[in-house]
Amino acid sequence: MSGTRTQPGPDSVEELVDGLRVVTLPLNTRFRGVEEREVALVHGPCGWGEFAPFVEYGPAEAARWLDAAIEAAWTGWPDPVRTEVPVNATVPAVPAERVAQVLARYDGCTTAKVKVAERGQTEQDDIDRVAAVRDLMGPDARIRVDANGGWSLTQAADMLARLAPFGLEYAEQPCADVRDLAHLRVDLAHNGVDVPVAADESIRKAEDPMQVARLRAADVIVVKVAPLGGVTAALRIVDECGLPAVVSSAIDSSVGLRAGVALAAALPSLEHACGLGTGALLAADVTTDPLLPAGGVLPVRDVEPTEDLLARHASPAPRQQWWRERVRAAWAARD
Repeated sequence: MSGTRTQPGPDSVEELVDGLRVVTLPLNTRFRGVEEREVALVHGPCGWGEFAPFVEYGPAEAARWLDAAIEAAWTGWPDPVRTEVPVNATVPAVPAERVAQVLARYDGCTTAKVKVAERGQTEQDDIDRVAAVRDLMGPDARIRVDANGGWSLTQAADMLARLAPFGLEYAEQPCADVRDLAHLRVDLAHNGVDVPVAADESIRKAEDPMQVARLRAADVIVVKVAPLGGVTAALRIVDECGLPAVVSSAIDSSVGLRAGVALAAALPSLEHACGLGTGALLAADVTTDPLLPAGGVLPVRDVEPTEDLLARHASPAPRQQWWRERVRAAWAARD
């Protein structure tokens, strides 16, 4: 796909709804509290786009995901400046003894993102999981942790001091509030804890993503295509923030991952491995040629869903109708 605009988008929401394909894809490992991922796919003159906001998102937030799907299918993306994108392994909040099984799905990855601060687990569970990743991947691997805003400022300062000896590349969204992230960076520096801070939710769920830069709340920003309204919108935010960016995904099918690859491939600079290897978390996909890590990278190439797989994993009729209504609500909420 190129940056050439063929047409502004579908003529009406019913054009989207009429061609909607909704599938339910099982996961290999429970992740973000779910064991399967339901996504809706649309098709336009530029190819396929994915609309898959999580169920708790309302129409206003889902509207940005719909903009991203329309961009992929009707508008296209900026031209890439690289032909492949380095990606990290993603380790869910599994027991330490299951870490090896998870890492085995990520061919050639030398960076791992480890989920921490999972509800119902202990701090020792997090430490044991990170220790297992370091032990298995060796001293030269990059390890980052992702708390999804699950720690208070005090907890974050304490846990990152305890995890720092494992040599963290950065801590992703250790606290939910952007002001706490700014305070945390000061506290860590004051206490000699060398763990950079990355902002994720403070970018993709914020009314004002630029607050991260203004408050000096992060060393790195994590950007996702769909929640930011598309590749072009995400590129603009990265440029305005002026911070190193990591492109990540949200348990997407290969169609959704392709949009993330387009963003990572178009960034002027890419200093960190991206969180786009999450196709390895899926037990099924919509294409016979899924975007999976090979040699630690994903290629920049198009993805074509397979009709047989779309039919095999089609969601039940009530869910199909639920997604149609959701598309209509998101369309009505678009700016």
